[in-house]
Amino acid sequence: MTNEELMKKANDIRIGIVDAVHAAKSGHPGGSLSVADIMTYLYFEEMNIDPKNPAKEDRDRFVLSKGHCAPALYSTLAHRGFFPVSDLTTLRKVGSYLQGHPDKKHIPGVDMSSGSLGQGFSAAVGMALAGKMDNKNYRVYAVAGDGEIQEGQIWEAAMLAGAHNLDNLVLVVDNNGLQIDGKIEDVCSPYPIDEKLRAFNFEVIVIDGNNMEEIRNAFTKARKTKGRPTAIVAHTVKGKGVSFMENQAGWHGKAPNDDEYKIAISDLQKEGAR
Repeated sequence: MTNEELMKKANDIRIGIVDAVHAAKSGHPGGSLSVADIMTYLYFEEMNIDPKNPAKEDRDRFVLSKGHCAPALYSTLAHRGFFPVSDLTTLRKVGSYLQGHPDKKHIPGVDMSSGSLGQGFSAAVGMALAGKMDNKNYRVYAVAGDGEIQEGQIWEAAMLAGAHNLDNLVLVVDNNGLQIDGKIEDVCSPYPIDEKLRAFNFEVIVIDGNNMEEIRNAFTKARKTKGRPTAIVAHTVKGKGVSFMENQAGWHGKAPNDDEYKIAISDLQKEGAR
């Protein structure tokens, strides 16, 4: 797909995110919207996956370490054909397989149940290490939040990944600058993120994570990197695409009401028509 086609797809995925969270009357729209462009590129361009055979042995693996942003993963999976887009509005409802956090037992395309912050990346490192030990060619991708990397377990996993030269592993840090309590630098600053990851033997690429060309170039470089894991520090806008949500920490974990929903969908429809 071209970058323009991918951007339009990302906009569709954002609409799915807003639809799901509004229908659920709960959820995490801010960080889901910020990472939508990264998710789109991964599932529509980068990863070796097959919606008709989600568990195929040689597939690339993906772990949403910041599991509360499940609406982004679910909307991406739905638009990629893993399950019907219409199911997105069952998010968090009794009897729905689309729980508030990813569940590998019940959701096609989910490789790891996640939600306890910091733990998902450890699972991704384990998958990548297993691939090396078994001489498999699959690659492993993980998305972590910039607030999430305040968790010590992230750095234990990074140490192991660097020590084992896991060049089949890519960590994306969704650096939108905000977490539930405000600015990450005010809560418990993880900066400088890039220098910290380089110290753990990562190839580090810093990009605008809402720019598809920069996203493409970053993953292309990661694929060519040998002898060390790659980290992509993606500067993004929390609530991207919805005017009243952008750069607002208050939209970390609440759903829009009916009037706000109409504005959000209108914003995204206008963006999609460009």
